[in-house]
Amino acid sequence: MTVQQQIDQFLSSPAFGVIGASKNRSKYGNKILRCYQQHGYKAIPVNPNETEIEGVASVSAINDLPPEVKSISMITPPAVTAQLVPLALEKGIENIWMQPGAEHPEAVALCRQRNINVIADGSCLLVVVGYHDH
Repeated sequence: MTVQQQIDQFLSSPAFGVIGASKNRSKYGNKILRCYQQHGYKAIPVNPNETEIEGVASVSAINDLPPEVKSISMITPPAVTAQLVPLALEKGIENIWMQPGAEHPEAVALCRQRNINVIADGSCLLVVVGYHDH
């Protein structure tokens, strides 16, 4: 698949998990969530320390995401990405987009071994989908 085909497949999910969502509007974990919202996508923030971010109820772990979530964006430090990817695979997540700076080589390799659609080439959802800070 080309990167564009991977992105199209990623964006075809009925809902999206935002791993590392943040209340801080200057952080990427918040901008990614707002980017989904700006484009009418259903996005669910995942943050164990928050109950609600940008008006959306937050869940504390990947395992708490509803079954309609087939794609997740990861805005996490690489070591955290490596810990969470196996949990995402257990959950049945089909598409994982590691935002620039979240990539972990072993996590990427695991995704590829399991035929998971993984985007970890430096592509940024904010650029690809189009984000406007307002």
